[in-house]
Amino acid sequence: MEIDQEAINHVEVLYLKGRLDAVSAKQLKEKVASLGQEKGPKLVIDMAGVDFIDSSGLGALISSLRTVSKLGGDIKISGLQHQARSIFELTRLDRVFRIYDDSMAAAKSF
Repeated sequence: MEIDQEAINHVEVLYLKGRLDAVSAKQLKEKVASLGQEKGPKLVIDMAGVDFIDSSGLGALISSLRTVSKLGGDIKISGLQHQARSIFELTRLDRVFRIYDDSMAAAKSF
């Protein structure tokens, strides 16, 4: 999985591309942990480029949210494709994470 990063309105946006699964979950958690320490806890995870997500990927998102929440911050999700959105709804994670159509709207919501 590739993770690109951009700052929008003092909010860090992570653009994920590829599969969010057991192989890449650790990479995401490490990236979020380092951003939480370096730049503050306002994060958007843009998943427009994620074509597959499994339970390990969902676990990485929840773990990342816990990490950021401990620092008084929040994570918002943007750009979910149909498969990922269905999984978020089935697992009720759409009630845990605020979900936006694009990263700009998510960043402005902070």
